[in-house]
Amino acid sequence: SECRWDGQLFLNCSFTRISTVPEDVSQRAVTADLSYNNIKTFVCSDGRNEEWMLKHLNLSNNLISELTLTTCTNLPILETLNLNGNAIHTLTLDIPTSAHGSKKYSTADRLLPALKVLSVERNNLNTVPRGLGLLRSLQTVHMSSNAIQQIDPKDFQNCSQLKDIDLRNNKITKIHPDAFRDLNKLQVVVDLRENALTIPLPQILVSLNFFQLEVYLSKNAW
Repeated sequence: SECRWDGQLFLNCSFTRISTVPEDVSQRAVTADLSYNNIKTFVCSDGRNEEWMLKHLNLSNNLISELTLTTCTNLPILETLNLNGNAIHTLTLDIPTSAHGSKKYSTADRLLPALKVLSVERNNLNTVPRGLGLLRSLQTVHMSSNAIQQIDPKDFQNCSQLKDIDLRNNKITKIHPDAFRDLNKLQVVVDLRENALTIPLPQILVSLNFFQLEVYLSKNAW
């Protein structure tokens, strides 16, 4: 492919006008930059079950509209995933149920177990992706500049390691009082600027620990 490879750790495919992820991408790469291209689909596993050594994957500024992360069992040490500036309206994280309704927990245990940072800014999401709690190491979620309308009590359920949430510049009108209640490690920022919040301020604050947090609420509809 036209990608530039330093022979060891870094693969740079940025601005190469590719429409698919090159088949000759080295599985030894630690960082892969696939930004600013025409990629419409991204499938983690190609069926060969060979594990990649990627820690940082940049897919920003492409044409991705739907993405399923449930197949990403071949990225065991991926720490950052950048999906900014696409057209994503559907981001699937939750594990599909079987015919008997039971969860496939064996698959969930392998779903990006090392991922710390998930960035989905400037996309077309209208809800928080369900199943964030399956990402066991997740610490930072950036979802600014989407079309998210409300925060439900289960949106951040089981996100026990989450420290930083950026929901700036969405269309949020309502936040459930229990939405952040169990996020005991939140200690950096909850950014809710530039939304459409009209609910009473105490309803938001009841589940946030201000002793260890910075919470931004400016430019709402109060």
